[in-house]
Amino acid sequence: MESTVKQDCRLMAEQLKDQMIGWRRDFHRYPELSFHEFRTTQKVSEYLKSMGLEPVVGKGGIGVVADIEGAEPGPTVALRADMDALPIHEETGLEFASTRDGVMHACGHDGHISVLMACARILNEQKHQWRGRVRLLFQPAEELAPGGARRMIEQGFLDEVDFVYGLHLWSGLPSGVFRTVSGPMMAAADKFFIDIYGRGGHAGMPHEAVDALLTASHLIVNAQQIISRQVDPLHSGVVTFGKMESGSSFNVIADKARIQGTVRTLDESVRDHIREKLEQVIEHTCRMYGAEYHFDYHTGYPPVVNHPVEVLRLTEVANEVFGQEHVGTMSPIMAGEDFAYYLQKVPGAFCFVGAGGKGSPTAYPHHHPKFDIDESVLPQAAELMCRVALHHLEIQ
Repeated sequence: MESTVKQDCRLMAEQLKDQMIGWRRDFHRYPELSFHEFRTTQKVSEYLKSMGLEPVVGKGGIGVVADIEGAEPGPTVALRADMDALPIHEETGLEFASTRDGVMHACGHDGHISVLMACARILNEQKHQWRGRVRLLFQPAEELAPGGARRMIEQGFLDEVDFVYGLHLWSGLPSGVFRTVSGPMMAAADKFFIDIYGRGGHAGMPHEAVDALLTASHLIVNAQQIISRQVDPLHSGVVTFGKMESGSSFNVIADKARIQGTVRTLDESVRDHIREKLEQVIEHTCRMYGAEYHFDYHTGYPPVVNHPVEVLRLTEVANEVFGQEHVGTMSPIMAGEDFAYYLQKVPGAFCFVGAGGKGSPTAYPHHHPKFDIDESVLPQAAELMCRVALHHLEIQ
């Protein structure tokens, strides 16, 4: 039976290739921002209903969940796809480019939706050959904290799930390769805002003012020492200042400044340590220059921490889908991903499927206005997700 199921997964995934490309291009034309995936939700829900499934739409009309029941009782395996786009103006020039100005699928989520829709078709047609249940999680709002994963969990969509898997089509890897990590894979992603209050004055009389812009500049430099001198070199962490606003004229000393940035970590203890040290740097720097401050720290997604046993299981399946020479491990990356919340609740694993074109030097990174994916990998991605679910569900 196992050999037949494997062959059927591959055959059906290849047969659905053109349909997956069509779905992906439709979602690409009509992207929707986080927590506004109404059309996407409707399209997915209608497709699932057409197969005789009974999809449940999430609160507010966004997000879709559907169960496929096997021939016998058994475990429940969840497969997840995120659905949201980004507030980016598309510059790809594709014939199916976004029709919505300033909104773009610049991260491959349109491909993720089409992959899970294909999984729905394949697994539903094979359900007489396996036991247990597959739960399809079409999740809104991965890109915007607090994230759609928490919302799905709060609505009970992870209840009774025994294992959970997800993938990301990744333009930074050549097409047709598989990569994952046992343990921490992606970072906790926090953001912060620092408001500095000085005392404005004449540029020619700085001794009568408290320069908020100067204070902010020294603060940014001082904070860089947190990683280089106050975090164990064997532990990873990033403090990045992405934006500073201050001043009104060349001859006026600024009375206030605002800084925005992010902290990325792979370990909760390092995360807490950096936050504490960052506030100490802010406090002491402002005191040195006579300024006041307000520090607003927003805790974002936790780190994505894969379960080792499920990584082994996923890798075993990937060896058969992609070929062992295309399967490997990778170093953790400091991007964030709210799949982390699922992995805090249920054993599972997350992975990357290369979609950057075969050795193409022109592949643009995620969140770039010219980002695109190689659609030829969609069948392999669908086969991978189906077969890792069936790894738990095959009838002995």
